[in-house]
Amino acid sequence: MGNITSAIRPEALSTAPPSWPVPQSAAARKVTEIMALAGIRVNGDRPWDLRVRDDRFYQRLLSYGTLGVGEAFMDGWWDAEALDQFCERVVAADLPSKVGRWTMLWLALKGRVLNLQSASRAKKVAQVHYDIGNDVYEAMLDRRMQYTCGYWKGAENLHQAQENKLDLICRKLGVSPGMSVLELGGGFGGLARFLAEEYGCQVVSYNISHEQVQYARAWCEGLAVRVEEKDYREAARETARFDRVVSIGLCEHIGYKNYRAFMGLAHGLLKPGGLFLLHTIGGNASYTSTDAWIDKYIFPNGVVPSVTQLGEAMEHRWVVEDWHNFGPDYEPTLLAWWHNFDRAWPNLRDKYGSRFYRMWKFYLMTSAASFRARRLQLWQIVLSKGDIPGYTPVR
Repeated sequence: MGNITSAIRPEALSTAPPSWPVPQSAAARKVTEIMALAGIRVNGDRPWDLRVRDDRFYQRLLSYGTLGVGEAFMDGWWDAEALDQFCERVVAADLPSKVGRWTMLWLALKGRVLNLQSASRAKKVAQVHYDIGNDVYEAMLDRRMQYTCGYWKGAENLHQAQENKLDLICRKLGVSPGMSVLELGGGFGGLARFLAEEYGCQVVSYNISHEQVQYARAWCEGLAVRVEEKDYREAARETARFDRVVSIGLCEHIGYKNYRAFMGLAHGLLKPGGLFLLHTIGGNASYTSTDAWIDKYIFPNGVVPSVTQLGEAMEHRWVVEDWHNFGPDYEPTLLAWWHNFDRAWPNLRDKYGSRFYRMWKFYLMTSAASFRARRLQLWQIVLSKGDIPGYTPVR
């Protein structure tokens, strides 16, 4: 899986009582007790220990949970030498469930009552995240501009891992020259270009991000690629059917209330004997909303699907030919993105500012920690209509 790892691996979680001075306020003492459950010391000297720079942090954490923690980090109220190790311990000990309950309950309630991923709300995530500036992504990503998990089998660096991922997708789909491929959620156009250049396919790609669409159109100019700046649901208006359908990194924005319709859309657009590949982050349990800080600052209205939610959406439509989990590969992908971003920061600083830098660091490090702690997975699922004689899984 390459050699991109945290500089210092965390030691085994300790259950020993703290022997360092306990902060004096009631809020500080409560936070100290909570952190001790994960083997973290407040103002300790280990890489994963919490260093508090502003005492207002304690009450902010208790009142607002992960939203308060993330915002306090952006404001410089606290730090950790090895932020990914701190976050891994927090996630592994499930500390977020012990604070900020009202914030979590409100998000969960909204997710149950409203369709947060309706067509009218779908554009928000592009405005908040994907359209912030292509210079950030060009600095952070590999040469193929892949903003999803790489496949690190046999890879020594990020670019190799992403090349592996693209080739893995094509081999799983069994694409060949002349095939038509529908891509739902096209990113910067890297997969569409790869399909057209390396495999001779004709690609139609749907994406709501204006910046990504402009990038993809320029990058795929002269190739058999049509890029539509439209919501994935508008693909229903395509008059032709496709040999293959593929969706990479879109499902996290679809929402559990829309999974069934999404699966029906892909089914209806696929020719007989075709295959549909779904690449998505997955969760170990079913939820109706995401983390409060992620929802506000990174992926508004996003939520990762569960096995149950996807399974129910597939029923009576699809045969599951393969379900491949390589979630551990996301940790080195995220750490590589962080190293690239951090190295490029001097050229980005004047445009984006220090608060963005800390926001982006918190996003990448908490995400890496969630995959390292196995709270999140990465699934590639190959589906057929049941009209093929069989399927041999590809790795």
